[in-house]
Amino acid sequence: MSPRTLSETASKHLLASYGVPLPDEREVDTPADAAVAATEIGFPVVAKLCGDAIAHKTERGLVRLRLGDAAAVETAAADLLAAATPDDGDVSVLVAPMVAGNRELIAGLLRDPQFGPTVMLGVGGILAEAVADVVFRPAPLDEVTAAEMIDDLATQRLLDEFRGEAAVDRDALVELLVGLGRLAAERPDVASVDINPLIVGADGRPVAVDALVEIGEPDTSGSAPPRPRPTAEQFRALFEPRGVVVTGASTHPGKFGFVSLHNLLASGYAGAVHGTNRQGEEVLGVRTVADVDELPEGEIDLAFVCTPAAANPDILRACAAKGIRAAFLTSAGYGEAGEEGRRAQDELVALADELGMLLAGPNGQGVVSTPVNLCAQIVAPYPPAGRIGVASQSGNFVSSFLNLARSTGVGISRAVSAGNAAAVSVADYLDHYADDDATAVGLAYLEGIVDGRGLLDRLGEVAARKPLVLLKGGATEGGARAAASHTGALAADDKVFHGACQAGGITRAWSVEEAFEAAATFATQPLPAGPNVVVLTTAGGWGVVTADAITRHRDLRLLELPDDLRTAIDAKLPPRWSRNNPVDCAGGETRETIPEVMELIASHPDVHAVVYIGIGIQSNQGRLMREGRFYPDHGLERIVAYHERQDARFAEAAAELSERTGKPILTATELAVADPANAGPAAVRASGRLCYPSGDRAVAALGHLYRYARHRERRRS
Repeated sequence: MSPRTLSETASKHLLASYGVPLPDEREVDTPADAAVAATEIGFPVVAKLCGDAIAHKTERGLVRLRLGDAAAVETAAADLLAAATPDDGDVSVLVAPMVAGNRELIAGLLRDPQFGPTVMLGVGGILAEAVADVVFRPAPLDEVTAAEMIDDLATQRLLDEFRGEAAVDRDALVELLVGLGRLAAERPDVASVDINPLIVGADGRPVAVDALVEIGEPDTSGSAPPRPRPTAEQFRALFEPRGVVVTGASTHPGKFGFVSLHNLLASGYAGAVHGTNRQGEEVLGVRTVADVDELPEGEIDLAFVCTPAAANPDILRACAAKGIRAAFLTSAGYGEAGEEGRRAQDELVALADELGMLLAGPNGQGVVSTPVNLCAQIVAPYPPAGRIGVASQSGNFVSSFLNLARSTGVGISRAVSAGNAAAVSVADYLDHYADDDATAVGLAYLEGIVDGRGLLDRLGEVAARKPLVLLKGGATEGGARAAASHTGALAADDKVFHGACQAGGITRAWSVEEAFEAAATFATQPLPAGPNVVVLTTAGGWGVVTADAITRHRDLRLLELPDDLRTAIDAKLPPRWSRNNPVDCAGGETRETIPEVMELIASHPDVHAVVYIGIGIQSNQGRLMREGRFYPDHGLERIVAYHERQDARFAEAAAELSERTGKPILTATELAVADPANAGPAAVRASGRLCYPSGDRAVAALGHLYRYARHRERRRS
């Protein structure tokens, strides 16, 4: 059936049963009855034309405000009834008290085609769509999630004491949001709810002044059951194979069959390496065979397939006969190539299922597994070993993350390009990483999403076990639309997606650099116990800018320096030091100052994290001395070596102190990218940690760390 809109009275009657706070209102049929109702309610009042077919009353001029006596109400009611059109159907007049308040919110519910039932909260009134300060969460939701929605609104000042009015009653707002989530679960026929405005009175209590409920056909289609995740043994065959065969190995250095074999051998993989080649040629010292049937049995776990699509079914059958349990297909011409390709892809998946084989790809770039020095991929690079597990719908983003691992020194455990993800999805790989001892954090790139709710539910389960950082392409304003609803108009795809990420504890990043730096921070730093941050700097301006970034951050707090900590630092620095946060050493450092002051700060119980700015300054001067025409005379060789030792020592002290205190200590300098060979950032990399290119980027990464820690803590309590 076509969606139908309930009248305002019927909408409010339904919402009242789910805890939505409403004013004392009366629905009447005549101007005289309207005057009586207004007298009983008490002046001033509001009069509105009400009917099932009437959606946007304000836009049509069907609302009369601040009516101060019975005569004014009677006149207004008569005018409203006269303004009704035949399309409005049966109409009445709704008389309600004139609810006063300087703040207007909007709350609502919609059934997103991708993400299912979703609750919304935002800044309301006639400017709701222009301001678009809204947050979403999947329904149903608990009180913790509802409270997080309120905290995520950008206009937090509206929720505090405002123009002499009390702060918003957050408990009442939580109750309303939870009630909307319960409505979504219990009434699948409710297509959308629009409560706008939700006026906050002088006492802080929210009241639903206007409300609209749209009824539609319940969605009984359901989503297709997910494919079972590959087994642990199948994933072992992919990521830690005893042996690998490259099918379609080539002597031509421009062919995938050459490049993949080269990369496999060059990375130092210690397992057996084989290849197939129609001529049985020797390629890079590997004697290939003409057919899979000629390979040894029981020695190979992974086939890296570089043959044309038409040859692949026979190759998979032959591989399975040899005991091969996983195949990575670089071959194109499948789901990305139209209807015929999609049929071939479906047939290949069915065949792999029949053979009990993990099928990665097709149309993928490759797989990396540093614990066994495996680089089975058709492009560079091979990253350093580390604790970040990468899975991506785009091979290019796998390369981007691996390149960043090489440049920063923060390494990778596993990485895979899912390609068309015909049989194994990005979520499958991330699910595996969450149980993988070699991996501390998942890092993913997503683009096309088919079953949004199912995907986010799975990723939320992953994030409950290990941190998960997600970068999403296609952040459009397309989204769900409901013609009769502000809620629908505000529900852009990306905002609904973002709300689902927040609800699941998934760390959402907005750029490749932010995503990698967040993952690198999770992989190398402990989680902070709270939001309090102290900045330690050797140069005032950097400290001020970093402190500004912390102050702007919605989750972190620039700690006011405790008196006992200030007194302790007084003993280490000259009187001209800043005596505040940021702790600016003001050029008063001696040989031991930085490690000693850093230890005082990190050891203080009120401090939850430290950002250290300014490493590498001494070594930067040392570089200029080393490059100048006076080096190594005039004592320059000795002082350059001293500068470089000091910066290296500061980096080592930060890493050791972080491990000892269990607190994140993030080190930042532009020299991380301007001069990576500088002894400061080089020593940070040698410690296995990330040297951030700026204080701002360190703060952004720390914010992700704290938000995830807070999410986990709230879910435990």
